[in-house]
Amino acid sequence: MRESIWLKRTLIFLAASFLFVMLIMPLILVAKEALSKGVDFYFAALTDEFALKALWLTIEATILAVALNTIFGLASAWLLTKFDFCGKTFLGSLIDLPFAISPVVAGLFFIMLFGRMSPLYPLLQEYNLAIVFAVPGIILATVFVTFPFITRELVPVMESQGRSEEEAAATMGANGWTIFRRVTLPNIKWALGYGIVLCSARALGEFGAVSVVSGHIRGKTNTLPLHIEILYNEYNFTAAFAVASVLVLLAIIILILRNLIENAGKASLQVSNLKAGVAND
Repeated sequence: MRESIWLKRTLIFLAASFLFVMLIMPLILVAKEALSKGVDFYFAALTDEFALKALWLTIEATILAVALNTIFGLASAWLLTKFDFCGKTFLGSLIDLPFAISPVVAGLFFIMLFGRMSPLYPLLQEYNLAIVFAVPGIILATVFVTFPFITRELVPVMESQGRSEEEAAATMGANGWTIFRRVTLPNIKWALGYGIVLCSARALGEFGAVSVVSGHIRGKTNTLPLHIEILYNEYNFTAAFAVASVLVLLAIIILILRNLIENAGKASLQVSNLKAGVAND
């Protein structure tokens, strides 16, 4: 018994030390460096023209990527869990591809697909469409690196629920949209919310793929992480940490939202189990 107590305390100490070194200390250092030249300099760095444009582009890319991936995630999860078809396993593996490929490689893929060496380039030039080194390329890169998150949150939940409720609704004459809206969506709403939060967090902090396709055009194609890199490379450390604090704040907000959704999902599951137990009795 005494050994188990000491083992427990040792593990708690090691976990707390790891969290302090890897999470708490960096946050403290970011805040300290960001405010090292005073509050006026801090807000001047945040309200700089290029910082505001980078922030807006980051938010724009995140909103569009999350919206597109929500549609794709719902459709792909529905397809993978409610239907049987040839190539189902392959499709599931294909969805996980961004987890296995480096974001830099993904960015190079878009360069090859839409850049000057692409067979599509003359067509893009004819219609005056700019993909790489422009905002559309940033959005495409963000979508690519984030699209597995919502699907992978929905699939386990939808698989555990099975198909019986949807099949029962179909036998009663409900169409596909009605089945999805009235049966499927209420059952997956917390998993969907959790996936959206994870997708948003990944999109806000994306660097590798966006760095390749953006061209680093200051004030036009620089997202917030790229703007921070430029400030740091220019030895403007205080401004870089000041802008980085915005990403830290957004990460904290996302973490709070994630915990709220997770707790709400657990509470909803407990209520459902209680109702099921009462009904069985």
